[in-house]
Order: sequence, then C-alpha cells, then structure tokens
Amino acid sequence: MVGFETSDDAAVYRLDERTALLLTVDFITPIVDDPYDFGRITAANALSDVYAMGGRPLTAMNMVAFPCSLGPEVVAEVLRGGGDVCREAGALVVGGHTIDDKEPKFGLSVLGIVDPDRVVRNVGAVPGDVFVLTKPLGTGIIGTALKRGLEDSGSAHAAIESMASLNRAACDAMQEIGVSAATDVTGFGIVGHLHEMLLGSGCAGEIEFDALPLLDGVAGYAQQGVVPGRTSDVIEYAAEFTDWRAHPAPLGAEMSAEHLAPWRILCDPQTSGGLLIAVAADKLDRLRTALESRDVLAAVIGRARTGAVGRIRVI
Repeated sequence: MVGFETSDDAAVYRLDERTALLLTVDFITPIVDDPYDFGRITAANALSDVYAMGGRPLTAMNMVAFPCSLGPEVVAEVLRGGGDVCREAGALVVGGHTIDDKEPKFGLSVLGIVDPDRVVRNVGAVPGDVFVLTKPLGTGIIGTALKRGLEDSGSAHAAIESMASLNRAACDAMQEIGVSAATDVTGFGIVGHLHEMLLGSGCAGEIEFDALPLLDGVAGYAQQGVVPGRTSDVIEYAAEFTDWRAHPAPLGAEMSAEHLAPWRILCDPQTSGGLLIAVAADKLDRLRTALESRDVLAAVIGRARTGAVGRIRVI
C-alpha cells in the first residue's frame, strides 16, 4: 500500500481487508552517555515510525554495532533500555543481529499492524488544516550540549525523558479524532519534515516561530552555536523552500548570531521527536482535548495554505 515514494515513515503491506503490516527500521549513534538511556531513546525513536502511521507495534529486532572493547556489560544495558521501552509499547523483542564496529550504533527493525482503512500517512493535508506538534523541539541542540559537557544527565533530564517517551498516546489521540496527515519529527528538523508533508500533499504551509515549543536552554545554545554538526547542511537544504522575511536565508559565515539562531532551531535534527499532525480546523479543539487528556503536548504551530507546493512561510 505504501512504499518509499513520498518519504513516509513506514512501509505498509496489506494482508487482508482488516489488517496491514507496518515495516520500519531505524538506528542511531549514542546521543547520551548512559547506555540504558541510549537504549530507551533508540527504541522510542524506532517505534515512533509505527505510531506516526497510526499503528500498533508488535515485534522488534535489535541491530547492534559496538566495539568489543566496550564489553558485554555496556551492550547489556543498551539492550535492557531498549527492551524496557518495547515492553512499555507492548512489543516483543524477538531477536536481532550484532557486529563488531568502531563506532557504537543501536537500532531496531519494527513490525506493526494497522487497519488498512485507518493508515495515517504524511500526505493528505489540505489548505486550512492546522499543524499540531506533540513534543518540544531542541533534542539535537541539547544532545550537543551534553557531548560538550555543558549539560549533564540531571540538567538534561527533560530532554532525555522526552526522547525516551513513546508517541503511543499521541497516536491514540489522532486515531480517535481522525486527522489529515502526520509524521514524526527527526533528522531533518521541523521544517524538513513539514516540507515532505507539503510536497506529498500538494500545498504550501506556514509556521509561527514564536509558537514552537522548545526545551529549556535551546534558544541560548542556538545563539552560541552549540548545535549538531549537520545543522548547517539542513539549513542550506531548508533555505531553498523556506521564506522568512525577518530572518532571510543564510548566505554564509557573515550571518549574525541573531539571525542564524532561529534557523538553527528550525533546522535542529531531532532524535525521537514528537508527531507533527495536520488536522482540519473544525477538529482542532477535539484533537487538543484528546492529546491533553493523555498528558501529551498539543502545540498549534501553523497551518497549510495555498501556494507553491512544498514552500514554507515562517511568520
């Protein structure tokens, strides 16, 4: 039913009239020092693709690439963290594969199910739809601050817990209400993933920058340039389809920190971010109530509009 034509979050394969399979795979390098937390975050990140499609995860298979020098105790903690989050999701870890690698990596291949008539794709938004975000932004920036010793696991607790939390409740809410489209926000930042949604939906969109929910400390770190290494690549990519009169497209190193910092926030590569949901305006209040009743953030950040397909206006 769904392949890779529109950069959707998972493949969808129909088994029969009532059941379709969701298939996805994801892995990351460590974003935190604690191996247990790394396992939790990785599992939540991989499972998120199933939730973004409106489905329920059933099984997961571990993919482990670690240097043997780290020892089995570290790998065991990573797998324990991943296993605990899979258990929270109601998914069984049924196997996996390990290799010796110089750079640690961990991921999961996840199998889920969904009603074929209730698949939520990253296409289908129409002008007038409202964009709702379910987690704060800035995990890439906070992760960089952790790596530089500017934060520790205590001060970054909110970011770590955000990344380790499942998007299951957000999925349940959007399935309860019925939405136009959804995706999860990961490596291409909020503008990159919104751009994919707009391209597939055949419309344009706008974001209200001041409405974006941010983790504590993100704005200051963005000003200081404490950002992931690939942020500049995402900014260069996003500048091709983003219109922002207040902060014109970056032209190079001469760009002031005042003007570059907001771009860094918009283009911050996320790990295990929230769901970006497009919902009809007349369903917005019901969706917000459904999310908030489940203790899920429901930040209204913009809307779909007519205009050049894929273009984003930041106001």
